[in-house]
Amino acid sequence: MTIIHHVSIVNRNARKSFEFYREVLGLDLLMKTVNQDDNNMYHLFFGDKTGRPGTEVTIFEITEGVDKQFGTNDIERLMFKVQSKSSLEFFMKRFDNFDICHYGLEQYAGRYILRFEGPDDTNLGLAVMHSEENITDYVVPEHTEIPEEHRIIALDSVHLRTRYDQATIKEIKHYFDFETIETIDFFDSKNKVTIMSNHKKKDRHELHIIHDDVSHYSISGIGSIHHLALSSEDIEALQVLENSLEQRNIMNSHIKNREFFQSIYYRDPNNILFEVATMDGTKPPQPNKESIDFDTIPLVLPEYLESKRTTIETNLS
Repeated sequence: MTIIHHVSIVNRNARKSFEFYREVLGLDLLMKTVNQDDNNMYHLFFGDKTGRPGTEVTIFEITEGVDKQFGTNDIERLMFKVQSKSSLEFFMKRFDNFDICHYGLEQYAGRYILRFEGPDDTNLGLAVMHSEENITDYVVPEHTEIPEEHRIIALDSVHLRTRYDQATIKEIKHYFDFETIETIDFFDSKNKVTIMSNHKKKDRHELHIIHDDVSHYSISGIGSIHHLALSSEDIEALQVLENSLEQRNIMNSHIKNREFFQSIYYRDPNNILFEVATMDGTKPPQPNKESIDFDTIPLVLPEYLESKRTTIETNLS
């Protein structure tokens, strides 16, 4: 059964992102590492303390570049899962205290949500878990300022804004265990949203496909959600996907061994970047407990980069 494995975001300053996701949102820092395609770039992993796929958001630090620009054909928003409406009310007050832009309590698709802006205006949000979900299926992070009953417990959903929505929906159904459950209006706009679900009680995730054939194309940049990673059961299933992409002449990265997991990247018909990642690897992320000071947190490297550690750490400093 497919889940949202993780979601990756581009931010300008890794330290500020660490402070936001760890201290404000209360997520555990699982790993401070580097982008394996550009070793001069920090890559931070946040999630629950087990490092379990389905809870993880990762941050790429890119210090220079243009800011993202709104438009269609984009991964528009990442939503996190919380336990109750009271949790949203708690975070509303918390965001006010930290002077974080938010849109107040809203009802959307039959649930209460709280949309807000992260570092570099990344579009984020909180959604109340479905009634059929059980809190005992999740591992609640530890945080001194956020009460246990209000802490973020997992990823909830991802919103995709697309010009040709049916093309993305068809592609998702072709490869992944997500099915359409309803079509709704996107708030008070004329845009329709197709909501797709993996129908799981544990690790229930949704993809919200917004149809927008009016807006100009988005421009990726600082603050963008870089890619959406969905899960593959194992390496054999990933190889089947790779063969299918090749047979369909769809450009792809071929399978990459990230050590923490193995994965493949490709773009859908609306040019949205998908990653498909295995559920485990040889070195899964582990929560950092040594320090809350970013600079003293150890840098984790895959084995093949250990010989370059001194150079990498010098370039990052």
